[in-house]
Amino acid sequence: MDIKGIHHVSAITKYAQDNYDFYTEVMGMRLVKKTVNQDDPSMYHLFYADAKGSAGTDFTFFEIPMLGNTYEGTNSISTTTLRVPDDEALSFWKERLEAEELEIEPIIERFGRRMLFFRDPEGQRLALVSDENNSGIAPGIRWKTSDIPESFAVQGLGPVYFTVPQLEPTEQVLTDILGFTNVDHEDDIHRFSTGEGGTGGEIHVVVDASLPRERPGKGSVHHAAFRVHDREELEKWVDRVQNAGLINSGLVDRHYFQSLYFREPNHILIELATDGPGFDTDEPMERLGESLALPPFLEERREEIEANLKPIHSSHWK
Repeated sequence: MDIKGIHHVSAITKYAQDNYDFYTEVMGMRLVKKTVNQDDPSMYHLFYADAKGSAGTDFTFFEIPMLGNTYEGTNSISTTTLRVPDDEALSFWKERLEAEELEIEPIIERFGRRMLFFRDPEGQRLALVSDENNSGIAPGIRWKTSDIPESFAVQGLGPVYFTVPQLEPTEQVLTDILGFTNVDHEDDIHRFSTGEGGTGGEIHVVVDASLPRERPGKGSVHHAAFRVHDREELEKWVDRVQNAGLINSGLVDRHYFQSLYFREPNHILIELATDGPGFDTDEPMERLGESLALPPFLEERREEIEANLKPIHSSHWK
């Protein structure tokens, strides 16, 4: 029962079309699934990932058009990081993001890796992390685009950042229940690792009691998910989480993977998700994300669901 690494991060957008344009045109990621929030099919759920939609590469977004702004603070998933092949790739991305007039910070080194922190057009807190010195979990398969060299392309999710007012409650869940290892820390940032480790298997916990509690809105993160092998193993995790006294969802079948949701004591929503069956269960690999995909239990409502969604069109950014 080992957590294998990061599975996906799910965030919130106010504008699905603008979100699609940015993450496909600017960031060069592949839309591998265009579907709906299974708990509220009136809203899109978009999945961007590597060339094959591999677990550990999915950055997903729920569209909630009526959202206000995010008021940043603690008890939050405060930054999502994306892996790139090496330090040279960071220089490429710095120039590319500057050309888009995005809010970016200078390249820094943290835990022996170079990183570039920036924000997307909605203020989503992001960072690119270099895999130049990575020796852990293998990256995904880079998606080929016309204007991003494959040698610089995004290749999966890097460390997920939690911001909390107190370390101990979150640390206890990560280490005692989920089996992460507290590796080290730099100032008030504590690094936890799981599975084969490296950039694809870490949580960085920022401790800052001076901040107010975050009020989520557009550009915030809803939850972070971590990888388990299969449904049989996930059922054991349901028992472990339940026995630990954490309120949880029980096993939920999301069609493309099975999931378990719970909140740790600092109110961060965590999901455990299986690696499979994968996004090609209802679409051929070469056509992923091209049409609206619905899980079987929503298929009979397709006409109603499609009528309530504003179509997303392929378009050139700016």
